[in-house]
Amino acid sequence: MIDVCRRCETVELWFDPNPNAQLELVWLLDYFRSHPEIGSRLGLRLVDIEMIELRQLGKWQPPAVPVTERELATASAAWQAYRAPTPEACFALLGQDLSALPLLRPALRELLEELPSSVTGLGATEMRFLELIARGYQRTNALFHLRSLRGTRIFGEFEHGYLLDALAHGPTPAVAGLDEELRTLERENFRDRVHAYHRSRLSLTDFGKAIVAHKEDFSRHNPIDRWWGGTHLTNDRLWRWDSMLVKP
Repeated sequence: MIDVCRRCETVELWFDPNPNAQLELVWLLDYFRSHPEIGSRLGLRLVDIEMIELRQLGKWQPPAVPVTERELATASAAWQAYRAPTPEACFALLGQDLSALPLLRPALRELLEELPSSVTGLGATEMRFLELIARGYQRTNALFHLRSLRGTRIFGEFEHGYLLDALAHGPTPAVAGLDEELRTLERENFRDRVHAYHRSRLSLTDFGKAIVAHKEDFSRHNPIDRWWGGTHLTNDRLWRWDSMLVKP
């Protein structure tokens, strides 16, 4: 990438509000910070709708902002915070001046909301899955792809599938009806996994209903073993979120 950028007089970075796009932006700017000869050529265009919705970029030009040390320093702080072994640094960033990258603060908040809830033990997307199933959405297509209905946008299709697997196939499942073949299929077997998700007809177990009613905590009955940035979440090291960060 550096070799390509050296051949250009200017390099424009276009990024939208999607939290994963903002993570890519701070990662790139942190990387370019160690190459000042490239940093001086950078321009940043922040798009207030997701890039996938733009059909003809040439007909719409958001303003280009030169990338200065202020943008680079903010990006480096955010990237190092996300990679840290606890979410504390990311939470602390919410109280700091992030105006150099104006789409970063809401992205960080969305990421933090995917930490397990202090009440239910589930992140925002997992909880939304249960709420949608409770309202009669039985098909995985609605859960995975109807983003405006789901209201979260951190994970991709197969990441959604892995979250649903854990909800349905743990020792105390919250979801019934997920195709049993998914227990044995390799994660890399995308073709067969898609067919298995399409065959599924989902419903809530009594335990799942209790979670939706905020009367049960998923993590007290099931193993937790996943990553949030550089934080390894386990049952005995479960950072939680309840509008504030809650230590294990």
